[in-house]
Amino acid sequence: MVKRRGALALLLLLLLAPALAAAQPVRIKDIADVEGVRDNQLVGYGLVVGLPGTGDRLRTAIFTRQSLVGMLERLGVNTRDNEARLDTRNIAAVMVTANLPAFAQPGSRIDVAIASLGDATNLTGGTLLVTPLLGADGEVYAVAQGTVATGAIAARGAGASVQRGVPTAARIASGAIVERSVPFALQGRDTLRLSLRNPDFTTAQRIAGAINRRHPGAARATDPRTVLLALRGRDPLAFMVEIEQLRVEPDQVARVVIEEASGTIVMGANVRVSTVAIAQGNLTIRITETPQVSQPNPLAGGETVVVPRTQIEVDDQGERRMGVLQSGVTLAELVRGLNSLGVGPRDLITILQTIRAAGALQAELEVR
Repeated sequence: MVKRRGALALLLLLLLAPALAAAQPVRIKDIADVEGVRDNQLVGYGLVVGLPGTGDRLRTAIFTRQSLVGMLERLGVNTRDNEARLDTRNIAAVMVTANLPAFAQPGSRIDVAIASLGDATNLTGGTLLVTPLLGADGEVYAVAQGTVATGAIAARGAGASVQRGVPTAARIASGAIVERSVPFALQGRDTLRLSLRNPDFTTAQRIAGAINRRHPGAARATDPRTVLLALRGRDPLAFMVEIEQLRVEPDQVARVVIEEASGTIVMGANVRVSTVAIAQGNLTIRITETPQVSQPNPLAGGETVVVPRTQIEVDDQGERRMGVLQSGVTLAELVRGLNSLGVGPRDLITILQTIRAAGALQAELEVR
């Protein structure tokens, strides 16, 4: 019972966390970005070598075999005449991805992620060979190479196996060197646009108001996502450094987000419920088999037999009662009322969906 109350208290704390955070002003830099200043995604195809027999099978991974032959030819080794005789499991074909940060300059390093393409079972201990990373325009923006690290543990024996993490996905910290930058000039611009990460009319207007109080007429909210900034000869860098420190109180739509796979529920601070009565209960039948061995006396001449013993328990949740949630209850009152019924996270998901179906949940319900 103590553990159950502790779990419910933790759930209440998690649900109340967004409400507590929403009441505090935050910096503009934490809720908005400068339009055009963003990461660019890169992708490449490469080979990981040096695996301890955990790589692709060349007989089935045709692309790995062709890549191996092509790589050796570029290095002056001709194996095309004996391609069918290639048989190694020390190499794996992989896809390499990375994010090129804004304003990254040639010579700087970025992290890369690696994922197996073929039937390799483990990339631990391998080395990624030189792999060009391409942008959406087909140009090479970085080159990756280095020792991969999976952070996974995989062990297998004759009768059992254990695995922690994903051994076919890996990373290389600072594993790529930037060869080309994505140009974006701040100087010489007449305007800048702030893009809100969570679009909202009220938040956009509050941001424009906070900037105009410091620089009258410098900002205007054009839509729920965008705030237009007029530089008027100001230095863009100095102007952004100043306004991104201004604090505003972001508004948010009343929303309940449910992650069914993990049983996670997050509610916004503005969630309200109309008057509704709730009764929740499940019928649980538990059957326990504890067979016993009946063995006769040594001189009785009988046979040893197994006697079944079955114990059946039925829990109809009879101690639970119907509860009433009054109209306009707050988030804390909603959670407190549901917890008073002994509702766990899984049951709470069903109840919230049913309340929404009844039209009593005054919020968006998003199920993932």
